[in-house]
Amino acid sequence: MAVKIKLKRLGKIRSPHYRIVVADSRTRRDGRAIEEIGLYHPVQNPSRIEVDTDRAQYWLGVGAQPTEPVLAILKLTGDWQKFKGLPAPAPLLVAAPKAARPVFDALGGDDSSKGEAITQKKKADKKDEAAAESESTEA
Repeated sequence: MAVKIKLKRLGKIRSPHYRIVVADSRTRRDGRAIEEIGLYHPVQNPSRIEVDTDRAQYWLGVGAQPTEPVLAILKLTGDWQKFKGLPAPAPLLVAAPKAARPVFDALGGDDSSKGEAITQKKKADKKDEAAAESESTEA
C-alpha cells in the first residue's frame, strides 16, 4: 500500500483551512485518513502552520511520500531538512499579539466623553420658537 502525506481541505468556500494527513494514495482528497499530523491555515496572516514533528518523522521514515504542497510546508517547518540531515531553515514568523485599541490609545482618547451631538435637532428648534412666541404674546 502506497502511503501519502497530503492536505485534507476543510472550511467554507472562500476561507479554506487544511489538515495535514497520512492517507492511502488511492483515497480521495477529503476521504478517510490513517492519521492527522498537522494543521495549515493559509488565510491567517501570517499563515498558521502546526506539524507534529515526531509523527511526520516517523511517517517519512517508513516511506510515506509527501505531496508537493505538503513538501513545501515540511520545508518551512524544518521537518524535511531534519529527515534528510540538512541544516535547519530560519524560524517561522509568529503573529504578534494585537493590542485592544492601538489607534485610540495612541491618540490619547478618553472614554469619559458621552458622544453628544454638536448640532441641535430641528424639531427642538421649532418647539423652542413656538414656545418663545407664545410667551411673548401672553406678556
